[in-house]
Amino acid sequence: MTTMAPITSQEESVDPRDPLLRLTNFFDEGSMSLLHTRDKSGVQAAVGRVKGVRTISYCTDGTVMGGAMGVVGCAHIVNAIDTAIAEQAPIVGIWHSGGARLAEGVEALHAVGKVFEAMVRASGYVPQISVVVGFAAGGAAYGPALTDIVIMAPAGRVFVTGPDVVRSVTGEQVDMESLGGPLTHGKKSGVSHITADSEPDALWRARRLIGTFSQQGHFSRQRAEAGDSDLRALLPTSNRRAYDVHPVVHGLLDTDLAADGETEISSFEEIQPKFAPNIVVGFGRLSGRSVGVVANNPLRMGGCLNSLSAEKAARFVRLCDAFGIPLIVLTDVPGYLPGVGQEWEGVVRRGAKLLHAFAECSVPRVTLVTRKIYGGAYIAMNSRALGATAVFAWPGSEVAVMGAKAAVGILHKKALAAAADDEREALHERLAVEHEAIAGGVGRAQSIGVVDEIIDPAKTRSIVAEALASAPARRGRHKNIPL
Repeated sequence: MTTMAPITSQEESVDPRDPLLRLTNFFDEGSMSLLHTRDKSGVQAAVGRVKGVRTISYCTDGTVMGGAMGVVGCAHIVNAIDTAIAEQAPIVGIWHSGGARLAEGVEALHAVGKVFEAMVRASGYVPQISVVVGFAAGGAAYGPALTDIVIMAPAGRVFVTGPDVVRSVTGEQVDMESLGGPLTHGKKSGVSHITADSEPDALWRARRLIGTFSQQGHFSRQRAEAGDSDLRALLPTSNRRAYDVHPVVHGLLDTDLAADGETEISSFEEIQPKFAPNIVVGFGRLSGRSVGVVANNPLRMGGCLNSLSAEKAARFVRLCDAFGIPLIVLTDVPGYLPGVGQEWEGVVRRGAKLLHAFAECSVPRVTLVTRKIYGGAYIAMNSRALGATAVFAWPGSEVAVMGAKAAVGILHKKALAAAADDEREALHERLAVEHEAIAGGVGRAQSIGVVDEIIDPAKTRSIVAEALASAPARRGRHKNIPL
């Protein structure tokens, strides 16, 4: 291992694509040591500390052949991954690469394949984070895709085939940003988990996630109780009105410090915020402990589950399980989104992934019903049947096959049709109340044991934290396949 003196970002003579500069800007000041002497391989690997956590990182060298990956460079990446596995340390890849080196032919392709194999060996064992700061093209596109989290800087571009190839083969006119930029992968494809504001912001986000994975902390009852507030006050007074779930998530979680080290912000780091936004997933801290959050968002599609949101949530649940991060599931969902399009898009196949993810999950996981949970979505959102650690509900919430009024419309269709026009609505309402008392009220769900407790919304933080803290700490034994 060779030690290098730190390179500061103030040195104007240094090419901004220089891997030593990027690595130095990523690690804690003065903590970086190189894993190999600098060469023309197109890759530089190093070890250092991130918020005090020993971390391995490799950076493709955009100053040498556009960061193209050859036999030697790939060997450096494999060695870095093997080092991370041996030391049980997180590993971060900083990507600026045009893919495999053409001049090395099939040898380069084989070497890139060995990188992928090493990533799969590390999957679910050590956290793998990718920061895309330039091109990640061709074979290099699959490097980030195999890792746990992909962060894209504004200059990041990820695609298998570039615009020229697309144009010559399909005739489609597209530029690099539209084909594989942060907006495309953050909103349309779901390849990118976090879209950063700048390269320094992308590196800061990676550093923050290292803390989430490697400094998970412990639940503090005092801190949880001190942060208690009436979270239901953040919901509209009418149960029929849509709302944004983000304020509820922020209110539930702790605050954190921004990149400047002074400004207080929410600890919530949302994953894929613009992709399948009808479900919200991300990391945060609850009373000092790292947690994952999965929440239906009624502001988008009424909070319905669909094929994309089920797949998005399933992957996140498995990620948290693989690294022992407890889960909080906030549910307000009317069911699965109906339609031909959903069936053709594989809502059955993709919805099954969410069922499988929760049923397989071994970390402590608490579900909170904030307003309603109906139908198949009731089962899928970490229900008692799938092994939830605890299921809580706020007063007045509903747990049912469907809304009482909709159910009555089916069960008493003939009676409603026979009623006089001026009496039909009153009859419908009365039958709905009767049906809810029998089948849909949260009290009924509690009586049969699928809801553990109806809790005071003002004590949600402390009750959820206590439930998670009381459960045995576990970690799943599986890899984190990119679903």
